[in-house]
Amino acid sequence: MTDMTLAPRRRQLWRLFLMPVLLLIAAAAWSAFWFYAASEAEVKADAWRAQEARSGRVYDCARRTVGGFPFRLEVRCGGASVSLISQTAGQAAAQTPVKARLGEILVVAQVYDPKLLIAEFTAPATISDPRGTSSMLVNWSKARSSVVGLPAVPQRASIVFDEPSIDRINGSVQLPLARAKHVELHGRLAEGSALDHPVIETVLKIEAGSVQEVHPLLAQPFDADVRARLSGLKDLAPKPWPERFRELQAGGGHVEIAQSRVQQGDLIAVAAGTLGLSTQGRLDGELQMTVAGLEKVIPALGIEKMLDEGVPQATLDRVAPGVKTQDVSNLLGALDRAIPGLGKAVKQNANIGVAAGINALGTEAVLEGKKARTFPLRFVDGTVYLGPLKVGQVPPLF
Repeated sequence: MTDMTLAPRRRQLWRLFLMPVLLLIAAAAWSAFWFYAASEAEVKADAWRAQEARSGRVYDCARRTVGGFPFRLEVRCGGASVSLISQTAGQAAAQTPVKARLGEILVVAQVYDPKLLIAEFTAPATISDPRGTSSMLVNWSKARSSVVGLPAVPQRASIVFDEPSIDRINGSVQLPLARAKHVELHGRLAEGSALDHPVIETVLKIEAGSVQEVHPLLAQPFDADVRARLSGLKDLAPKPWPERFRELQAGGGHVEIAQSRVQQGDLIAVAAGTLGLSTQGRLDGELQMTVAGLEKVIPALGIEKMLDEGVPQATLDRVAPGVKTQDVSNLLGALDRAIPGLGKAVKQNANIGVAAGINALGTEAVLEGKKARTFPLRFVDGTVYLGPLKVGQVPPLF
């Protein structure tokens, strides 16, 4: 009678231990899977670094750790650096590379979705020129990026900066070069795009951006929203940027600016068109621009100041190619001799004359309820023309 009552109790105790044992086995299996995934992440990171190094982009970490157990994979790279070899048109392979260093990079992936990588970057970053001295300091309040599709061909990628700034370091002096409140860049493979001839769609947004030492028009804060489509690539395999641009030019590749809007105070400009590359690696093409508040642009060109200071030839070449400094000085002097004060009047009204000239070439339009003018923005082998004026020069890409 006693044996018959103990048997059911033993079976009940066995059932009580079954669930903890199964949980223990599942935890052990998950732990083994996580550590295997972590080791694979390191192997793939090393393979990616080796692939990039062959393309002239050498990434390194002074300290690298893998964590995030149990549900995430976190690769932390302390003392991160990248050396760029032969990545610009003027940089030879034998030259000392341009080097960038930053505090830390943290890359995170969920174990159940390893193809989505999210990264955070710790400021500041220093960029050293080939001589090895720190030439630029890059800072930000927050920087993050995401990539979908790795380790195969990326399907889309984004990078976002809050309050980025770039300063040029000249000895002990730090000079502002660029500022923005917010910058983001997005790219993705166009729907239906073939991997052997990929088409990439991109979006660039800049909020309260400004750039010094390039052109007076860029020195004041502006907002920009540019949407473009790049075609003509053969593949997305890693390679040096000059080689990529050369391949793009040879294949008749181009960038189609589908939509571009820039606002700077009362000035609003929209543009659309197509840009390609010349055989010299410089931008070629034309954008049709519609501008409201054109009169705000002309003073930024500095025409009146140039005339008043004697018009240095280098500056004159920027806005009126082919005209010589001596010719302008002789003309203004002759006007003053003929009618005293006439030369001064010409200087003071030079901007009005330039604006009238551009207005004469353009056509009337309405932009966002404001009176505007439409005219071409041309790129001729890297030289940028706004109507009849030469307003800039773009360096070669290969």
